[in-house]
Amino acid sequence: MEKVGFFDLLEDKLILVDEKMMSRSDGYHPDLTAALEHLMASGGKRIRPIITLLIGSMLGANEGNLISLSASIELLHTATLVHDDLIDGALLRRGNPTLNSHWTPAATVLTGDYIFAQAALLAAEIGSTEAMSLFAQTLSIIVNGEITQLFGRNEFSSIDDYFNRIYEKTGSLFALSAKAAALISPVDKKSIPPAEEFGREIGKAFQIVDDVLDFTGDQTRVGKPIGHDLRQGVLTLPALYYREKNPDDDVLQDCLDGTAGDAAVEDLLNRIKDSGVIQQAMVEAKACIKKAIKALDEFPDCNDKNSLVELAEYIVDRDI
Repeated sequence: MEKVGFFDLLEDKLILVDEKMMSRSDGYHPDLTAALEHLMASGGKRIRPIITLLIGSMLGANEGNLISLSASIELLHTATLVHDDLIDGALLRRGNPTLNSHWTPAATVLTGDYIFAQAALLAAEIGSTEAMSLFAQTLSIIVNGEITQLFGRNEFSSIDDYFNRIYEKTGSLFALSAKAAALISPVDKKSIPPAEEFGREIGKAFQIVDDVLDFTGDQTRVGKPIGHDLRQGVLTLPALYYREKNPDDDVLQDCLDGTAGDAAVEDLLNRIKDSGVIQQAMVEAKACIKKAIKALDEFPDCNDKNSLVELAEYIVDRDI
């Protein structure tokens, strides 16, 4: 991650989060330890723990509980990635080999299950039934989003369907990161909805930017082929905007059917990038960020709040 202010502010705490995550492999099969070490070494922006730490610090939560909560949410995120990569048949993530690139599907699934279990145990350590319930609800939402995408591949979906899907797959976990931090803080319950809104909106923006980078990013930095989602039969916001403007482009349907050749796909990717829809999608992402920052108006000015604004702005400025 770039050395931006909010990261510098939390660097020591994020080290504690990573240590807490790694501690969950103590006493288990050595291959599970190796798997967790591999997954953590592959990088990651730790955006979700940063949200939890900043929201909780702003609202006066116990630091030890915030570290455990942050680690549990990041482990939950990690487990979903393990299963996602297996479902997608992905051999690389962020340019690094995935678990399923050298393990059997059975071993990969079981490792993901193990990480889910450790995430839940960490969440339970906090002693908040409300936070634990929210954790379980969010996992159900994420799985529902994955099932929806899996069964909806190779089909045209509406833009409303897209926003529902990215909330379930991504926004819900960001919302958990913010809302759970507020839940375990000694504040009035009226502070919980704006915290949740902040997380939800930057989560949506984060996914839109990811979908834009799938068309515009540097393959070596993004860690997957450009146009990966389109090649997989998944239409994201730029492609959906393009379809609205070009309903007669048969190559888009051929991509969904899996019948488009490489040259045709490359031509389509160029048409999409030249059509103005990338900029249109970024306008939507920035609108989400504006809503997120507006939600912070409910909280008093402080360094943590300033860092949350900086984090929100970083979400739409990043290139990986």
